[in-house]
Order: sequence, then C-alpha cells, then structure tokens
Amino acid sequence: MKALILKSYGGLDKLAFAELPRPAIKPDEMLVQVHAAGLNPIDYMIPKGMFKPIMPLQLPHVVGSDLAGVVVETGSRVTRFKPGDAVFASIFDLPGGSLAEFAAVPESAAAHKPANLDFIQAASIPMVGLTSWQALQERMQLQRGQKVFIPAGSGGIGTFAIQLAKHFGATVGTTTSSGNVALVRTLGADEVVDYKKYEVEQVLRDYDAILGTLRGDALETSLAILRPGSKIVSLIGPPDAAFARARGMNFAMKIIFSLLSAKIIRRARQRDADYSFLFVRPDGRQLAEIGALLAAERIRPVIDQVFAFEQAKEGLAYLEQGRAKGKVVVRMGVSPSKN
Repeated sequence: MKALILKSYGGLDKLAFAELPRPAIKPDEMLVQVHAAGLNPIDYMIPKGMFKPIMPLQLPHVVGSDLAGVVVETGSRVTRFKPGDAVFASIFDLPGGSLAEFAAVPESAAAHKPANLDFIQAASIPMVGLTSWQALQERMQLQRGQKVFIPAGSGGIGTFAIQLAKHFGATVGTTTSSGNVALVRTLGADEVVDYKKYEVEQVLRDYDAILGTLRGDALETSLAILRPGSKIVSLIGPPDAAFARARGMNFAMKIIFSLLSAKIIRRARQRDADYSFLFVRPDGRQLAEIGALLAAERIRPVIDQVFAFEQAKEGLAYLEQGRAKGKVVVRMGVSPSKN
C-alpha cells in the first residue's frame, strides 16, 4: 500500500511517500480501507519532534490520526463491525497512522459512519469531536446555562466545540477576525470578539470555563474573564503532573511537567479556578454519540479545503499557516461514495 511516512524528525520535509505492506491486524482490530483522512495541527507538530518526550515513535512511522473508510477484514474478537461497514475513527497515539491506503483500527476506537455524511465529512470529525467531548463533558462537566470561552472559533477545534457547547446548553464566547464573525455566529457563538480590535478581557465577563486552544500567553491573559470556581482545560499545554502520572511517566518527567505548569496553575488558583491539560484519547463509544448528533444534524462538519492524497504534505503545510476555516481533509484514491 501507499503511505505517507515520517523518516526522521525535523519537519514536513522529512515526510515521504513509501510502499509498505498492509498492516497485520490483531484479534481486536479491523483492517480499514481509508477513503479520507482528516488533518490536525498535531500532524505537523509531530514531525518537528515537538511531542517526542510525550509520545516517542518508532520510525519510520505512518503519519495522520483521523480516518473514514470501509472495513475489509476483522479480527477474531471484533463483534460490532463486519467487512463492508463504513466507519470513522481516530487512531491518534496508536502505532499506525491514517495517511495510508489501509490502516489497522482497534474496534474500541471506531464508530459507524453517519449515513448522512460522506467520507470526507466523516474524516474531519474524530479528533476535534473527541477533544471537544472530553474537554467539555468530562473535564469541565459543562452545564446548561454556564458560559464557556472557546477562542479561535473559526478553526478546526473551534467550529466543532462551539456547536457541541451549544448542544449542552451553554453560552459560548469566542474570538475570530471580522471576516469570520458570520461563520461563528451561524455555529452558535453568542459573544464574538474581533481579536484585531479588542482584547478578550475588555469584552467578556463572568465565564465558567475556558478551552485553551492558542499558544503563547493568550490563556493567561484570558483568565481575567473567569468567575470563582471555574475550570480551565488546555489543549496546548503546558502539560501538568496529572498528565505525566496518567501516562505512567517517570519521576523526572513528573517533576518537569510540575515545573512547566506551576505558573498557570498558580495564576488559575488566584482566580479560584482549576487548571488541567488534556491529551485526547481514541474512544469509539464517544465517537458513536458524536455520530448520532451529526446524523440528527445538530452538529455539522465545517471543511475548509480538500487535498488529494498525493498533496497531503501541501495540505499539512496549508494547515500550519493557521488560516483554515474549519477542517482540512485528504481524499484518498477511492470513490467518495457515502456508502
């Protein structure tokens, strides 16, 4: 099969197409013919070595996390799927990757593709959907009537998280440029700050939660909008000691992450707020719940551009520019049928 692999750390120029054997599946896995693969920022960060201390890879490594495709073979322990089923999944932080003609997918990571979505739309969902679900429901335990700040509302995470927060009954504040105000409002954003004109703390007040999606000091400066007892869930770090413990890291890494997160934790406590770092995990059951919302059209995919498989590196480079409105997806060389 054809696959996009990372040969050595250093950046996108270290990615190359290669011919590899189809993955051999374990008893609890399925072999999926990939019809489309969704791209996420971590897919261009990993080749740079940014996550090497957290998730060291055995190189060469097939890159990519999200996929939608058709099951062609199932392991002996697989019970929820059969050959011919259309599925979508995140295989992030697992041995294989999605930017390949075939991928080994654990049954536990997959869900049936919503019938009303094509493969490109479905492939855009897994990581942003699971990240939003795990942040808003598990960590924040977001309640109806609460206020959550989701910056960068027109990005991949933002376009999904805004819709999910509204489904949970929350009031949503976000930031975007003036050209994207209409888009985020159609997704349900209640308070929209044009970041080129205003600072967040000048406009927003008394928020119950913040989803940290931007690098730099944006998270710290936004703490001023929080009310006492609020929650901060960061997707971009710094990692904390709880994360190191959850991954079974050694004592030295626990100390390092404690030091890295000490400032933001201290600043959060000054606002009587709780800080945590979230590293998304694959979860087919949660993805099935998300799929039900998509099937009912309570949430819709937002896709910026679609690249051919041969242009996957260009797709990653485009995503890295930070200008995408919604998701960037790679179409594989198979039929884009919904079935």
